[in-house]
Amino acid sequence: MTGSSPPDRYKGVWLIFFILGLGTLLPWNFFMNATQYFTDRLKEDASVDRYNNLNVTGKGTVFPTQTASLFNNASHLSHANASATGKTEVPPTHLVAIFNNMMTLCAMLPLLIFTCLNSFIHQRIPQQVRILCSLAAIFLVFMLTAILVKVPMEPLTFFIITMVKIVFINSFGAILQGSLFGLAGLLPASYTAPIMSGQGLAGTFAALAMICAITSGSKLEDSAFGYFITACVVILMAIGSYILLPRLDFFRYYSMKDKTEYRVHEKHSEVETKVDLIKKDEPNGIEVKDTINGASHAPQPNSSVLSIFKKIWVMAASVCFVFTVTIGVFPAVTVDTASTVAAQTLWGVKYFIPVSCFLVFNIFDWAGRSLTAVCMWPGKDSRLLPFMVIARVVFIPLFMLCNVQPRKNLPVIFAHDAWYIIFMIFFSFSNGYLASLCMCFGPKKVLSHEAETAGTIMAFFLSLGLALGAIFSFLFRYIV
Repeated sequence: MTGSSPPDRYKGVWLIFFILGLGTLLPWNFFMNATQYFTDRLKEDASVDRYNNLNVTGKGTVFPTQTASLFNNASHLSHANASATGKTEVPPTHLVAIFNNMMTLCAMLPLLIFTCLNSFIHQRIPQQVRILCSLAAIFLVFMLTAILVKVPMEPLTFFIITMVKIVFINSFGAILQGSLFGLAGLLPASYTAPIMSGQGLAGTFAALAMICAITSGSKLEDSAFGYFITACVVILMAIGSYILLPRLDFFRYYSMKDKTEYRVHEKHSEVETKVDLIKKDEPNGIEVKDTINGASHAPQPNSSVLSIFKKIWVMAASVCFVFTVTIGVFPAVTVDTASTVAAQTLWGVKYFIPVSCFLVFNIFDWAGRSLTAVCMWPGKDSRLLPFMVIARVVFIPLFMLCNVQPRKNLPVIFAHDAWYIIFMIFFSFSNGYLASLCMCFGPKKVLSHEAETAGTIMAFFLSLGLALGAIFSFLFRYIV
């Protein structure tokens, strides 16, 4: 076998990883877009009986990304609704009041637990089983969710079923995401970038869908049904792409360490076709031969999770810190920022947060993630990368000093809308770029046969950063 890998024809493997990245987050993003639909169904009966037939017709600002979902609590949602519609909100029922906090709990705990478990079970359960079963389970949950849109149900029953679905979505989503990053760790570093880029596009797509729903004035029920059906279609695309993946020579070349052997036919005009066996634990599927007698080295033993973590702890801590800072202020603080330039106009009342906060964040986050496909600076061993990650902490006070309303303690220093948008551009771009760099470099700081485990560890620390950010966000918002 030659030392060079086969080409990635038509960027097929890259595109498949992009679709898989899109498939991991777009369904959950659409689920989050339908938050107002869920809360409306929980209060529709009680609101008629207890509040003199008042009806809530406004569409609140929902949080379109997975990261935003980890901090989607009731107080911020109701403030967003009031600012978006200018109408008096119906006092929430008990189920509505606890919905977003319970959703955070039911999303965060399974996400952390199953991402951690995946770091250990990936060596015992084949990745094909983990990925396909996770995609199939998420597909079934969204099909059920779409069907239930048309089924009348008591609020308590609907609440319990919704929470169970959130647990299932995030449990299987954690296994899926961890497995994908582990799988990408077997390939060159640039092949983690399409997963991150696909996830970034998922947020952008969901933000655009939210704005279109607001503009069209469509019913919450119709919007939610469209979200869930679209999610099902995207999941089917991801399943089809993953089934196609093992058929591509480029992917097979790098992933054969998970198989007993792999036969490759060399095609050279001066040498007859011959077959080489690739042993299970050879780095990245590349046979390592003795330069004297051509014999293959013995398979390398499995390394412990702890020993691998010691090699990648800087990258793991960095990606954790990136998302801790990001979720600490987005959307907890950023969603409550009010426009000062056009406060009483349609832009200021209805579109300022959906566009300036969510759409701008997702577009530039996606741009930052996608840039790593062509540029990876600084390098994986550079001390500048951790410094750049730590420097992002400056965004916390910057956003807290914008025109966040209501506020109790801090003065408003950056009142103009332009400051807020400029901060959001650099904040989101740095989030996408630095997080993607860390996720790409982590598996490349270990031996090739340890790369899959390193990828799953990185996925766990990404999830840990989301959880820590959600916790700190309560403190940051209180300080303002």
